[in-house]
Amino acid sequence: MDPDKMFHPSLAAALMKLDPEDGEKMVEYFQTHALLTREKALLQASVREQKKLMVENGKLKKDIEQLRLQLQDKQRRRVAKALLSNHTPDTPVNQPPSFAEDTAASPSPSGALEQVGKSTRRRRGDRRALPACPPMEADLPVDVSCLDLRVGRILRVDCHPLADNLTIQEVDVGEKVPRTVVSKLARKDLNGALAVLLCNIKACKLKGVASQARILWCFQSDHGVELLAPPTSSIPGDRVTCLDFPGEPDQELRPKQRVWERIQPSLQVDARGVANYKGCGFQVKGKGLCRAPSFTNCTIG
Repeated sequence: MDPDKMFHPSLAAALMKLDPEDGEKMVEYFQTHALLTREKALLQASVREQKKLMVENGKLKKDIEQLRLQLQDKQRRRVAKALLSNHTPDTPVNQPPSFAEDTAASPSPSGALEQVGKSTRRRRGDRRALPACPPMEADLPVDVSCLDLRVGRILRVDCHPLADNLTIQEVDVGEKVPRTVVSKLARKDLNGALAVLLCNIKACKLKGVASQARILWCFQSDHGVELLAPPTSSIPGDRVTCLDFPGEPDQELRPKQRVWERIQPSLQVDARGVANYKGCGFQVKGKGLCRAPSFTNCTIG
């Protein structure tokens, strides 16, 4: 209510008559109270409007989500329909030919057998000609966060019994049982050394021995190879990560996706000897960076 309308001059004059000393203060008090009441009403109306808008926004979000799901469903049906139309045989399965068509198409038993043979050959040919569906997962973006990189300690190195150029390492990566790693590069003097291992590759047999991980090495054309070294305070099982690429690693890298092959070219040792992926250093959180012991500007593999 407007305080000017509420306090008519005659009402103000009446208050002044009743209490000449405090009448003016009383008028001022009532005017202030009326202003506060009006502001409170405006604020409550604003809060109600805000709540109403929030409810409407929630409904709009639900409607958008339903429309998105419907669109995805329509796209899946469209793709399925296109695939079925491409692979449908010449004669619909649910529409049997009429007796007259059978008689015209096969006037004799031998002709019928010949027609069936041609139809079968045509269908087999169509089946062989079906285009292979491209692997959708191969196009998914990958980065170093997909790799399960862990610190390991080489417990022992043995020669491979069936291959002179291979060695077998038993490596502690913080699990109950050490992992077996088959490598071309390990030397016997690496017993007790710390290394960085790729632990989520699929186990594979090399000359009859299953390799359960991959040791990372630094390659320099003029000086050969050396182990990529984690921080000296690391312990077996510590995760090796890149700060700019957070996330949990895949449970197991699928060979068909060639994740390692797509990431490995971006693994480098910089001019300071620090291992990095696209310029972001490898680290063991709270313990330091992974380095090449003596190499700089080289590749990791």
